[in-house]
Amino acid sequence: QVQLVESGGGSVQAGGSLRLSCAASGTVFSINAMGWYRQAPGKQRDLVAAITSGFSTNYADSVKGRFTISRANAKNTVYLQMSSLKPEDTAVYYCNTKLLGVDYWGKGTLVTVSS
Repeated sequence: QVQLVESGGGSVQAGGSLRLSCAASGTVFSINAMGWYRQAPGKQRDLVAAITSGFSTNYADSVKGRFTISRANAKNTVYLQMSSLKPEDTAVYYCNTKLLGVDYWGKGTLVTVSS
């Protein structure tokens, strides 16, 4: 059973930084592509950033240059470093991976950015 547990959310003022972590278990982490998604109230869940097993990354246009995704395979953990945060970054952030065609999600961590 794949389990993903996010941490690191909180409240921050605009321009501030946060680092989210996602600890994975129940899978061979090093072979999984991992992603961070976010969902703001009343909106759909959208991809923020993703990283492959080969450490290739891609980002949503809205976060390019401000967010950095990374992974530590020895710790079965993926990170999302968020800088220059804006009020529009306020959302619940979810960790995701797909294994044998099945999507797995964490429960999410709330990020609130005040102006």
